[in-house]
Amino acid sequence: MITVLNFSVEFLLVLLATLAVFLCVELVKKWKRKPSNLPPGRQGWPFVGETFGYLKPHPSTSVGQFMEQHISRYGKIYRSNLFGEPTVVSADAGLNRFILQNEGKLFEVSYPSSVAQILGKWSMMVLVGDMHLKMRMISFNFMNNVSLRSHLLPEVERQSLLVLRSWIHGSPFSALQEAKKFTFNMMAKSILSMGPFEAKTNKLRLEYATFMKGAISAPLKFPGTPYWKALKSRSNILSAIEEKMEERMQEMREQERDEEVEDLLSWCLKHSNLSKEQILDLLLDLLFAGHETSSVALTSAIFFLESCPKAVRQLQEEHREIERKKLQREESSLTWEDYKEMEFTQCVINETLRLSNVVRFVHRKVLQDVEYKGYKIPRGWKILPVFASVHLDSSVYDDPHQFNPWRWQKNSVTSTTTNNFMPYGGGPRLCAGSELAKLELAVFLHHLVLSYRWELAEPDQPFAFPFIEFPKGLPIIVYPI
Repeated sequence: MITVLNFSVEFLLVLLATLAVFLCVELVKKWKRKPSNLPPGRQGWPFVGETFGYLKPHPSTSVGQFMEQHISRYGKIYRSNLFGEPTVVSADAGLNRFILQNEGKLFEVSYPSSVAQILGKWSMMVLVGDMHLKMRMISFNFMNNVSLRSHLLPEVERQSLLVLRSWIHGSPFSALQEAKKFTFNMMAKSILSMGPFEAKTNKLRLEYATFMKGAISAPLKFPGTPYWKALKSRSNILSAIEEKMEERMQEMREQERDEEVEDLLSWCLKHSNLSKEQILDLLLDLLFAGHETSSVALTSAIFFLESCPKAVRQLQEEHREIERKKLQREESSLTWEDYKEMEFTQCVINETLRLSNVVRFVHRKVLQDVEYKGYKIPRGWKILPVFASVHLDSSVYDDPHQFNPWRWQKNSVTSTTTNNFMPYGGGPRLCAGSELAKLELAVFLHHLVLSYRWELAEPDQPFAFPFIEFPKGLPIIVYPI
């Protein structure tokens, strides 16, 4: 019995020793296979890597402790393990431009699978190749300059005034929620012809709030989790869009001739060969992208301007002059020429986007080995160009943490300032709605500074979660001018 036991122990020790040797050999092989000129960095914990540290909430006007420490230790290009994959993180302006310019050649969009499940497999955020180009062209045609001038500008002004005129003087309310109401009503009207006072519109907006919270949460499909709630909201949103689609198709069948309907749903049904599923995902995608980032940018502008009276005064001067010319023409609405005269307003918008960093980074995959500044970035790795780090880089922007819209004036702006400014991405995946977003901000600010002065009801600021959010919703109090 003792002999058998001794044999078993000896066998176990030999087995463990053999296994240890095997693991050591494999580690040596793996180490030898690893390129010696990888960017510096570390892998962090097994499986999760450094993901939790990377996503730790922090003020959006900073790069956060994680990025500060890693850039200080490793430089602006470093490696890590994020979202379960080996990853290169870039805070380097040149590499970020290189990544965006080589979309589809050396790099390809690659978001986590949980994002695709939330947004849908036909979402422009996750599509690549010809199908992405097709969806992008439909979106761009919907928001091109002709449409902006003839249809979207009047609607933006109408929706702005509806929200601003509903504000109660002297009582605190959430600027973020009001901004979301404005941008969502704008997109719902333009995409689905849904009015701001319809019960379905408000219900859809509330569903999107749940949808958004789950889109940035851990992908846990258990009842009650934010991700599970988001998937349920996605289903409810698609059902509402599908119901609208069926109504529109019925109307089109009953009409003897096609009437011009200026929303995107009708255009897709009449002029595209997209499937029903593709149209649903496209409309859900645009409702999401078209109101979420714009509302946060608008709220950020209200936040920054509240602490910069000089900028508010210059805005008021610019918009009073525009209003004076409008009255001379005996016109009640803004024209495209009025919009093009909002030069300092565009400076405020640029500075807001630079400092708030509504889109902080994007996900890309390396399609083939890339050499950059002596580093080798291996094929199959993830790479994250972090726009926020460049926007807040003191070697690119003077006093980068200061709200300074004057840096964008013609006599001050430089090629370095503009070439490294990427609030809407760049290259073939430049946001198709960027011009509409700037129009929304400019028109809303026009009526805001002419009608109200405002102050914070309590301290708040934009935080990166990583999507930008105001923890308290930016409570403000307004007073009529």
